[in-house]
Amino acid sequence: MSGKDWAEKDYYKILGVNKNATDKEIREAFRKIARQNHPDQHPGDAAAEKRFKEASEANSVLGDAKKRKEYDDMRRFAHMGGGGFRFQRGGAEDIFAGAQGQDLGDLFGGLFNRGGATRASGGGARPRPARRGADVESEITLDFADAVNGTTVPIRSISNNACSVCHGTGAKSGTMPTVCTSCQGSGMRVTTSASGFPETATCTDCLGRGLIVNDPCDECKGSGRARSSRTIQVRIPAGVDDGQRIRIRGKGGPGENGGPNGDLFVVAHVRPHEIFGRDGANLTITAPITFPEAVLGAEIEVPTLDGTGVRLRIPAGTPSGRRFRARGKGATRADGTRADLMVTVEVTVPPTLSADARAALEQYAELANEPDPRADLNQH
Repeated sequence: MSGKDWAEKDYYKILGVNKNATDKEIREAFRKIARQNHPDQHPGDAAAEKRFKEASEANSVLGDAKKRKEYDDMRRFAHMGGGGFRFQRGGAEDIFAGAQGQDLGDLFGGLFNRGGATRASGGGARPRPARRGADVESEITLDFADAVNGTTVPIRSISNNACSVCHGTGAKSGTMPTVCTSCQGSGMRVTTSASGFPETATCTDCLGRGLIVNDPCDECKGSGRARSSRTIQVRIPAGVDDGQRIRIRGKGGPGENGGPNGDLFVVAHVRPHEIFGRDGANLTITAPITFPEAVLGAEIEVPTLDGTGVRLRIPAGTPSGRRFRARGKGATRADGTRADLMVTVEVTVPPTLSADARAALEQYAELANEPDPRADLNQH
């Protein structure tokens, strides 16, 4: 039976005993179930027969000290995340098989780094330090409206994960790494400096892994790592600016020796809009008005980013360049409120005039008798 089959079955639960049960308690539990569900006592009862077979299987493992130890070790390792270690009845069949992407280099630190001593320290072997995974950076380009309102985008991230061929061991299939004799599997070496003080440094023989790969994996060349890509859905908050970095915790490179994953940093680039701009959380737009509208006043329709539009009152005598505020028509702020739309009016000048329009404008200029607007310039 494979270790996967064992991992999927709780033999203690089948027999109704706890994990610290004695051999006697296991035997008594099995005999009780066997008496109650023996096929001779329940002919044709498929449920009783299944229960009897499960109990017999559980007893064959838990009732044998060696098999029970293998079973307990396998389940402990599987619960660490491997989920696919396989064992023969007499020992490890293929400790690397089916690790489902787990870095088994981390696991070996626990298997081999028991007892022993570093060469220089003379004490017990030290566990290899946990290492945080590398941060990963990715770039996206957003439409203006998505940057203002927020959106969810797929992002392809590339990082160094456990090699899918050797499952992170770095060793060719059918072989296994050996414990580094220089550091006794700790990945660290303690030496004495010239001043007589102990110094701890990464082992130069195993480069901190605690293991030596004698026959390296063809795919990863013994590193235990391989570049891989994945696509994740990332929520872009409303109001993101061009060039802003967004941090996604725990979505970077995988950690080593039980260390946490790194972070994913997403750099947002925002495409410019044809008519709208940004001033912080406020949106901006330039609205042209005619000369009569500027002089006489008017009510104009101004477009908004959401397409609803807003009506804006232009007072009489409005000069070109004056700014108006349409409240609540801007981008969403961090607190969920909406900023404003800032409208700058620009008085347009007609390139041509009809004869009647020219005559009327000349008559206006004569009747208005306006003072010279450049008079102040002549005084300097």
